[in-house]
Amino acid sequence: GRGLKSHAYIHSVQFSHHVFLNLHTLKFYCLPDNYEIIDSSLEDITYVLKPTFTTQQITNLDKQAKLSRAYDGTTYLPGIVGLNNIKANDYANAVLQALSNVPPLRNYFLEEENYKNIQRPPGDIMFLLVQRFGELMRKLWNPRNFKAHVSPHEMLQAVVLCSKKNFQITKQGDGVDFLSWFLNALHSALGGTKKKKKTIVTDVFQGSMRIFTKKLPHPDLPAEEKAQLLQNSEYQEMMVESTFMYLTLDLPTAPLYKDEKEQLIIPQVPLFSILAKFNGATEKEYKTYKENFLKRFQLTKLPPYLIFCIKRFTKNNFFVEKNPTIVNFPITNVDLREYLSEEVQATHTHTTYDLIANIVHDGKPSEGSYRIHVLHHGTGKWYELQDLQVTDILPQMITLSEAYIQIWKRREEDETNQQGA
Repeated sequence: GRGLKSHAYIHSVQFSHHVFLNLHTLKFYCLPDNYEIIDSSLEDITYVLKPTFTTQQITNLDKQAKLSRAYDGTTYLPGIVGLNNIKANDYANAVLQALSNVPPLRNYFLEEENYKNIQRPPGDIMFLLVQRFGELMRKLWNPRNFKAHVSPHEMLQAVVLCSKKNFQITKQGDGVDFLSWFLNALHSALGGTKKKKKTIVTDVFQGSMRIFTKKLPHPDLPAEEKAQLLQNSEYQEMMVESTFMYLTLDLPTAPLYKDEKEQLIIPQVPLFSILAKFNGATEKEYKTYKENFLKRFQLTKLPPYLIFCIKRFTKNNFFVEKNPTIVNFPITNVDLREYLSEEVQATHTHTTYDLIANIVHDGKPSEGSYRIHVLHHGTGKWYELQDLQVTDILPQMITLSEAYIQIWKRREEDETNQQGA
């Protein structure tokens, strides 16, 4: 407040600081005289606090390559701006930057009207995530920022609160765990459900697949007994349809012992060989405490934006191990048609994807750091962001890093023609 006993009033008298802004009403007051200041030159300040976007501005975001000039003289591209690392939150920063680079998701959150009237049960704190994410999107894409970076502080406070401290600012977290939790939390806070009610999150990222599961007899049993068990109904293959928000790609295990010559060679694997998990034929064994299963997967619906999570970490009883294998992938033109079941192939016209975001994990499993490569749609250039640092990067450099999370954009018809032009 601004009454006689308020901090603001006392501060204005002691330090001769006279102009104060109410963060809720966005009105300026002169203290101790206590009158409202109406002056258009202060609009810049309120705009930075609460940027707003018209539908026209949002439509043009991905078409323009114009640099904005911040108040401190630095130039920046809206959307390609650093995020403070408060202590150890670079895992969350990288994921938030990646999501901010998915146009339909970003556009939905840039306009508060889209979600302002969603009815939530009283006392529901999860909606805070939606509001804070919207605010962060508007700040990241603000063409009139004071500095060429943004603080994710309020967003991260909401994450700590809503995840019941599962995700912290002061302790390094896992990017995939955070992404998975965040997308599901956003979906349910927007009123989405598991089956029926869709939201912008499922519209953008959700695909579906068939999972075929076959129970295996215990490996130590004699052959006749195994053969007999395989006749039983519980050992026959079963199929379930399932939705997914991202696909987990398994890396081949890195060699345990290296000879002298291979000491310097980091193992490499082509993207398509780890995608084979989803071709409907490749079988993979899964062990639970008691039983073993063979599973195979086949995709039945490809989302407009497809997320890959490359499984670099394996947790065993004692520690977490990291697999440093480099995945070789093309940056554009990845066709996923062969991973769809045959009857679906006929109805899926667009199955080609281009990379738009690539999150990299460097260093040791528990204490490494995160950085991200993003494609700026307006300029067609790639940028590397690591906390406050923003640098441009050549696309061919992107594939040399230990990619951890990737977002791919499905190419629609008209774009293919542009590429050819």
